Amino acid sequence: MNEYSLGYDAGVKLKDDDKLRAIAQATFTLVEQTGLSGLTMAAIARAAGIATGTLYVYFASKEELMVALYEQAKTETTASLLHGDDQAAPLRSRFEHLWRNWLDRRLTHYAQMVFIEQYYNSPWFSEASRSLSARLSQGWMAVFDAAKSQQIVKDVPTPMLIGSFAGSVRETANLLRAGTLPDDDATRATAFGLCWDGIKR
Repeated sequence: MNEYSLGYDAGVKLKDDDKLRAIAQATFTLVEQTGLSGLTMAAIARAAGIATGTLYVYFASKEELMVALYEQAKTETTASLLHGDDQAAPLRSRFEHLWRNWLDRRLTHYAQMVFIEQYYNSPWFSEASRSLSARLSQGWMAVFDAAKSQQIVKDVPTPMLIGSFAGSVRETANLLRAGTLPDDDATRATAFGLCWDGIKR
C-alpha cells in the first residue's frame, strides 16, 4: 500500500488511485488547518478537486472516510516507527531509534499525524479503529514492556511512559518546524537524551 492509497473498490471497477490520494491529502490538510470537528464532505471534495457527489461514490459518509483514512495512516505510521528496529540492540538504542523514526514521521507527514491524533480523540473514533490501533501498537509497545521488565525504565503504567515519550517527539518536532532549534543530529541527540532521562530509572 503506498501513501494515500486506500485500496477501496467500487464494486464493479476499482476506484481511481489519483482521486483516492487527492481525497486523503485534502482531508489531512484540512484537519491540520481547521480541525476535525468542522470538516465537511463538501470541503474535502472542493480541496481534492472533485465533485461532492464523486466523493460520496468513494465514501458513503464522513464517518466511513475517517475510518478508512485512520486505518491507512495508522498502518503506515506504525510500520515507519518500527522500520530498522534491531531487537538484539541494547534497549536504550532501540528507544532512540524509535524516537528518531517517530520524529522523522512527524516532520515529513505532519498533517497525517495531526489527523491521527485528532481522530483518536474524537467522537468518531470507532471500536473497529480502537481494535486496529491496539493491534498495530503491540510491536513498539513491546519495547516499553521489555524495558520495564528489565528495570531499565521507570515502573509506571506503560501508557504514562508512552505519553511522556510521545510528548517529547511532538514538542521537538514543533520546535524544529518553527525554526526555534536547528534540525541537526546534535539537537536530536540532546532532545532524545532529555526524553530518556525522564523515563529511565
